Amino acid sequence: MEIISYDKNKEVKEATAIALGNFDGLHIGHQKLIKTMVHEGKKKELKTSVLLFTTHTKRVTNKSKKLNMLTSNNQKIELLESVGVERVYLMNFNKNVMRLSPKQFVEDILISKLHVKLAVVGFNYRFGYKAKGDSNYLKKLGKELGFEVIVVEPVYSKESIISSTLIRKLLKEGNIKKANEFLGRPYEMEGKVIAGNKRGKRLGFPTANLELDKGYLIPKFGVYKTITVINGKEYLSLTNVGKNPTFNDYNVSVESHILDFNQDIYGEKIRIKFLQFYREEIKFNKKEELIDQMLKDLEIIKNN
Repeated sequence: MEIISYDKNKEVKEATAIALGNFDGLHIGHQKLIKTMVHEGKKKELKTSVLLFTTHTKRVTNKSKKLNMLTSNNQKIELLESVGVERVYLMNFNKNVMRLSPKQFVEDILISKLHVKLAVVGFNYRFGYKAKGDSNYLKKLGKELGFEVIVVEPVYSKESIISSTLIRKLLKEGNIKKANEFLGRPYEMEGKVIAGNKRGKRLGFPTANLELDKGYLIPKFGVYKTITVINGKEYLSLTNVGKNPTFNDYNVSVESHILDFNQDIYGEKIRIKFLQFYREEIKFNKKEELIDQMLKDLEIIKNN
């Protein structure tokens, strides 16, 4: 798969099919949209592509709004490649792009630079200055400017539309099972292993302390059954998310005790896949109580 940093002076030669959206989480609704683009684009012999903004549009249009991300751009690119996308355009969403009217965005970027012949969007797609453009207006522009537009309907779970907002809510509630169902895979976080206070090692349960890549949504505080991925290999792990109330910590940490693993991985990038919320954080009066609980926790995740 090609990854191209968008350059306003560069034009794409091939006719292109493109999927448009923020795609935070790349949940099963997003996947339906992108697979539609890939399927229809290949039928029309178009280069299948996705336009990704390196910064979520809401972080630029509403600076006061704190938005925690469900997926990094690296994760998005891997997922897009897995469903057959041939090219990803990375664009910095800045004030200049933000100020483009809907028609300017289509004419100056989609048509003039990316040679789009097919655009696939979600039912709630908005674009252009102050999000004035919607999927209906995009269809109108398509007829005027000579490109096809497909609008993909939402994916439902019972009466709820599956969305990034709903998945964030589930993660904050600790409902990992349902969040993973809607994501179509385990929720995961990646970052660099940093030196911690080594309490876990002293207690007999060494942990990998994760320095998170900026902007991740932190799930509900507590203890999780997880998979830790190190250099492409997966290990069963027990992960604590929170402030370690037993030791009166103030900063939020993500620490994984990796089973059957004793290598030095300081400075390495790892991923943690969240499988199951096990219990909330507990403040123990004695370290012996914490050790007993850890032994129980490990026994449960090994057998479930």
